[in-house]
Amino acid sequence: MILITGGERSGKSTYALELALSKGSRRAFIATAEAFDDEMRLRIRHHKEERGSRFETVEEPVEIAGAVKRLSSYDAVIIDCMTTWLGNLLYYKRDIIAMRDELLAALSGNEIIVTNEVGMGIIPLEATTRTYVEELGRLNAALARKADHVVFMVAGLPLTVK
Repeated sequence: MILITGGERSGKSTYALELALSKGSRRAFIATAEAFDDEMRLRIRHHKEERGSRFETVEEPVEIAGAVKRLSSYDAVIIDCMTTWLGNLLYYKRDIIAMRDELLAALSGNEIIVTNEVGMGIIPLEATTRTYVEELGRLNAALARKADHVVFMVAGLPLTVK
């Protein structure tokens, strides 16, 4: 399993696609984003164009553990991304800890997981944002412990962390 983290627009998704293309011909992409606004619709369209028909796409904003289990026999499964998924869990008022544990248990090792590092700046004043940043940090740490490799993307360059 590979965890790719980094800042916004640092090249995480593009790098994940490159890695997955080298893993074999049975590739899947679990997309967690929902098109709530024009900016997100544009972002989703860009990602779809970038991967083309080279991946089977599963759009799943919340129940990604089930999708991961269904795709366990694939050569590579990209999950893009944990940042959006966590936001979805908060939006739909789901149990973050239970959903995180379910995902961790479902991982089989063929996953390339994309996430953001958002806790490297100031502590947010607003409680919901603070909760989001803290929970994403916990999720990223749990994924990093389980991952075989962790890559931190900076300005489009992959830095090996683990």
